[in-house]
Amino acid sequence: MKSLFLQAYGDTPILRVLDFLITFEDYDYSMKDIAKQANVGYTTLKSFWKDMEARNIVVQTRKVGKAKMYKLCKETPEVKKFLTFYWFVIETETERVLEKPLAVKSPR
Repeated sequence: MKSLFLQAYGDTPILRVLDFLITFEDYDYSMKDIAKQANVGYTTLKSFWKDMEARNIVVQTRKVGKAKMYKLCKETPEVKKFLTFYWFVIETETERVLEKPLAVKSPR
């Protein structure tokens, strides 16, 4: 199931990765795990990963064996602004969903 953010702003690979990294921000992940959990092809992830590293959107936290572990770099101004926007959208979409009347099935 898509998050409220992805439902509102589109289901693109980059947004899926950002959505995953924000949702599970307390942990670090290998690129392979990020691709799998965000439902993005590994080759697709590699196509924009270097840019995300260069812009300090993600940061390497450690190495586990040969795997490099990454997480969202929450100190970067761009990421801070995106987080504000992300949580605003989640809050707005949640309110919108809660305002919709529930479809009640009549008993037979």
